[in-house]
Amino acid sequence: MSHSLFLKSLLVFISIGIPTIPFAQETNLQPPYAGGPSSWSSFARGGAVYQFDTDLDEDGSYNTTRFTIQTGAGYSWDTQSNVSFSIGYSYDGYDFSGDAGLGSLNPWEDIHTISLGVPMRKAIDNNWTAFMIPSIRSTGESGANFDDTLTGGVLGGFSYRLNDKLTLGPGIGVISQLEDSATVIPILIIDWKINDKWSLNTGRGLGATLGPGLTLNFQPNSTWRFGVGGRYEKLRFRLDKNGRTAGGVGEDSSFPVFVNGTYSIDPKANLSIVGGVELGGELKVEDKDGQTIEKESYDTGVFLGVTFNKRF
Repeated sequence: MSHSLFLKSLLVFISIGIPTIPFAQETNLQPPYAGGPSSWSSFARGGAVYQFDTDLDEDGSYNTTRFTIQTGAGYSWDTQSNVSFSIGYSYDGYDFSGDAGLGSLNPWEDIHTISLGVPMRKAIDNNWTAFMIPSIRSTGESGANFDDTLTGGVLGGFSYRLNDKLTLGPGIGVISQLEDSATVIPILIIDWKINDKWSLNTGRGLGATLGPGLTLNFQPNSTWRFGVGGRYEKLRFRLDKNGRTAGGVGEDSSFPVFVNGTYSIDPKANLSIVGGVELGGELKVEDKDGQTIEKESYDTGVFLGVTFNKRF
């Protein structure tokens, strides 16, 4: 196994704790808990991020503007047993320039994602908890055939509370891919309260990270929290049915590493600033049968954005 393939496999394994399908937008494992048994709750969250001009291998460059919004509601029987429904929308706008390679091809522009998920969690006993997340989404460029943009899958597994500070759990996900074999993903849940100020966990992520990752957090007080993390991400989408690569598939993959600072406006609302770099990035264009037309790596990309989270 090559070094890059090993690194990719390792990051996928450790970063999918509460996963997304397929690494675009957040799928929360549970609805916000409203504070008592047999209670309803709802949430809204979102974010926007800009990736600055990034050089491509063949005399070109591109930049990306991303925006995502998600809302949902859930019912909790207790703190460990709940079900929720979420709907989300994501926009990824690409701007290419250059005289060669993908820069001149301008393979895609505006990508739209609509996602539906039904996260479920059930306590088995005082220590064991089971979860399952069926999900379906449409991911495609403006003008793509809707029927050709659909993918879906299900993720499931268990978590075990070793003590009040550490919860671990295994799981697996099976996720369909556009013009490619279904992806089977190992899942690892980590929720470790190292001490009163430091924690390590997998969990939700929005904006720059396009999904969950492994994050080390530092919370000096009840108002501020800071974190550093990373993950592997891959976004595949159907291309315009009338473009140069009509009905084909585009792909953007990379290893984002990020830092963030979160300010708690009140106990149910927070605002975060996030920034970082995209490492090992690659863009790919495939025809409608999944055969590669063009593939190009890109230099380290720098991104900056803001996210919010509100519970009701």
